[in-house]
Amino acid sequence: MLDSMDQGHTTPDGRTIGGVVMEMRNITLRFGGVVAIKDISFDIREGEIRAIIGPNGAGKSSMLNVMSGFYNPQDGEVIYRGHKRPPMRPYQVARQGIARTFQNIALFDGMSVLDNIMTGRLNHMKASVLDQALWWGRAQREEVANRQKAEEIIDFLEIQNIRKTPVGRLPYGLKKRVELARALVAEPQILLLDEPMAGMNVEEKEDMSRFILDVNSQMGTTIALIEHDMGVVMDISDRVVVLDYGRKIGDGTPDEVKNNQDVIDAYLGVSH
Repeated sequence: MLDSMDQGHTTPDGRTIGGVVMEMRNITLRFGGVVAIKDISFDIREGEIRAIIGPNGAGKSSMLNVMSGFYNPQDGEVIYRGHKRPPMRPYQVARQGIARTFQNIALFDGMSVLDNIMTGRLNHMKASVLDQALWWGRAQREEVANRQKAEEIIDFLEIQNIRKTPVGRLPYGLKKRVELARALVAEPQILLLDEPMAGMNVEEKEDMSRFILDVNSQMGTTIALIEHDMGVVMDISDRVVVLDYGRKIGDGTPDEVKNNQDVIDAYLGVSH
C-alpha cells in the first residue's frame, strides 16, 4: 500500500493506524482438486478496519478460516507480529489474541445470553478443575473477573435487557450482536467478522456498523471483516482487498477499489 503507512499514521477521525500486525503471504488453499485460494498476499495493520470483499465463491470465508486457524494452507505463510505462524488449531490462534464470529450464527440456543457470552472467556480461565469444583481461591477470583468483563461488554453493546434470555428466543439481529459480544469478551487484539450484517434490515445494519466502529475506535481493536453490503464497506473500512475466483484482483482504499476496473468487471460479471 502506501509507504507513509509503514510506520503508521493518524486518520482524519483521530484513530492511529500502526504497522503490519498480520500478513498473508502467497496463500494457496486447495480442497482436493479445487483451488479455493490461489497465491494471495495482503496485510492487516494495527488499528485499522480491513475489509475482504468479492462475489460469492471468491474465497473470502476460506481466507478468514486460514487466518483463524480452521484451515492450514498448502502453500504460503501467515506472518503474525513479525513471526511465521506454524500450523495451529483454532484454540491456539485464539490464545494469540485473535477472535472471530461466523457467517452462520454459532451460539448455544438453550443457554442465556450471559452464559453464551461467558463461553468467550474460556482462554482466560486458568484455575484447576479441583478449584473450580470447590469454588475456591483462584477459581472464584476468575469467575468474578470474567463475569465483570461480560457485563462490561453487555453494557457496551446495549443488550442489558436480554442478558437472561435464552438465545433461541432472540430475533436474528440480536443473535448477531450476542455473537459479537462473545468474541469481544475474549479481549482480542484482532477481531475477524464473517458477514456480520448478513440478513439484517437497514436499522440493524446501522446499529452493527456503529458498534464495529466503536470497537475499533474505543477499544483499539484491529478488525478484518467480510461483508457484501458495499455501502457499509465503503463507509467504515480503511482498506479493502478484493477476491474473485480465489484470486486477488484489487487492494487499496475504498476509493481506489471502487474505481478499479477489474473490481467493477467482477461485480458486473463482465470478466467471466
